[in-house]
Amino acid sequence: MGTRRGMEEASPVFSTLLDLAPDQASAPAPSPPRSAEPAPPPGPEGHRKRLREKLLRAGPDALADYELLEMLLFLALPRVDTKPHAKRLMARFGSFARACNAPEHELRGVEGIGEAAIAALRLARAAALRLLVQEAREQPVLNNWERLIAYLTAALAHEPVEQFRIIFLDSRNRLLADEPQARGTVNHTPVYPREVVKRALELGATALILVHNHPSGDPTPSRADIQMTAEVRQAAATLGILLHDHLIIGNGRHLSFRRENLL
Repeated sequence: MGTRRGMEEASPVFSTLLDLAPDQASAPAPSPPRSAEPAPPPGPEGHRKRLREKLLRAGPDALADYELLEMLLFLALPRVDTKPHAKRLMARFGSFARACNAPEHELRGVEGIGEAAIAALRLARAAALRLLVQEAREQPVLNNWERLIAYLTAALAHEPVEQFRIIFLDSRNRLLADEPQARGTVNHTPVYPREVVKRALELGATALILVHNHPSGDPTPSRADIQMTAEVRQAAATLGILLHDHLIIGNGRHLSFRRENLL
C-alpha cells in the first residue's frame, strides 16, 4: 500500500491509469476492421481475373472481339500473356468469327499461334455450331427457320471455297441429318442428283433442303445453281421426296430459291 501511495503521489498520471484499468479490462475488445476485397494480382493473372469478372458481371456482349480471343487462348496458353496474341489475330483476320474460321495454315502464320491455340479456336467454333444445330433439332425445321439460318451462316459464311450441304428431314420436317456432300473451288461445287437421292433413301428422308455458300459473299444464284436445283428436284420427286428449298449463304446475307420463286 505504501508503495502504491508513493507512486500515486509521485505521478498523478499513473493514478489515473490505475483508476481506469478495471473498466477497460471489462469492456469488449474492439472488432478488427473489415478487410477490403483483395485487389487482383498484378500482371497477366490480374488481367485474366478482371476479364473473367467482366464476363460474369456484364455478359459476353461487354467483351470486345480481341478480349474473347484472349479468354479462349487462356485455355491453350495458361502461363502466357495472351493479349498480344489476340491483337495479332485481330490484325490478321479482322474479327473473332474470321479468326475462329481461318484455315490452319493461315493461323500458323500468326506469331505465337501453334497447335494448342488453333485447337482452342476450333473448339469455340465447334461449340457454337453444336449449340445452334441442337437448337434447330428441337422443333420442325420449317417452324424454326431463323435458327436454321443462324446455324448455316455460322457453318458456311466464312468458308473460303464452295461447300454443298444437304439437310435431310423426316415426314414431320424434323432434322434427320445435315451432311456436307462436296467441296469445290471458290465458285463451283460438283453436285450429282443421283447421289443426293441415294443418300436420302438411306436415311429414310422424305424432304430435303439444299444448301451451299458463295465465298464471294454475294448469294445471287448462277445459271448452274438453278439448273442443278431443277435436276435434284426432279430426281427426288420421282421417288416421292420433296425439295423444300435451296439456300445460298453469302457474307451476312442468304437467298431462298422458294422465296425468289425459283422452285
